[in-house]
Amino acid sequence: MTDAVTEFAARRNDILKRIGTAARAADRSVGDVALVGVSKKQPEDRIETALASGHRVFGESRVQEAEARWSPRRVDYPDLELRLIGPLQTNKAEQAVALFDVIETLDRLKLARALRKAMDRTGRCPSLYVQVNTGEEDQKAGIAPHDVPDFLENLRSEFGFEIDGLMCIPPVDEPAGPHFALLADLAAANAIANLSMGMSDDFETAVKFGATSVRVGSALFGTRPSA
Repeated sequence: MTDAVTEFAARRNDILKRIGTAARAADRSVGDVALVGVSKKQPEDRIETALASGHRVFGESRVQEAEARWSPRRVDYPDLELRLIGPLQTNKAEQAVALFDVIETLDRLKLARALRKAMDRTGRCPSLYVQVNTGEEDQKAGIAPHDVPDFLENLRSEFGFEIDGLMCIPPVDEPAGPHFALLADLAAANAIANLSMGMSDDFETAVKFGATSVRVGSALFGTRPSA
């Protein structure tokens, strides 16, 4: 095992231990929380290191970048789970459906329509999460919290979607806990099983409030190179 793999494995084990501690403190099962490695913009050598350490769940933000990175690796790593955690343009819907196992950023009916068509064409049906703009920030994607029930109803009745989860990214200048609590309340009120919330600085808080997956980048991979 190389030094890089040993170091990555140590960081990963530390994060998993922290997730476990937070889960037990909240009377939850440790196995209920998935660690998603945010691999967007990470160098290829770090991806290979992560794979060599046994990590298999990754989050990407851009369809084309992810396609170039992961499509060739599918044969060698059939147990990969790829999640789209960045905004999705409608003209990339078919590529996204073909590549990703989970799409976490469904946030408008136009995109839902494109995804439905892509699923019907490809026969592939990734899990779908609705992105919720818990802070109602103008510059951020996502459904406003008060619009979530009607949006979910439209997705279910018009497109026949089974929505598997909700996702949020809290405002950077506010405590994350209230936003995680809001997302958990919305999920409970609308019969949604999964919550994607929490990143490197706040994943333990997210686990406390019911996260079923946490998206960790820098704490797992190290700081992304600036160029």
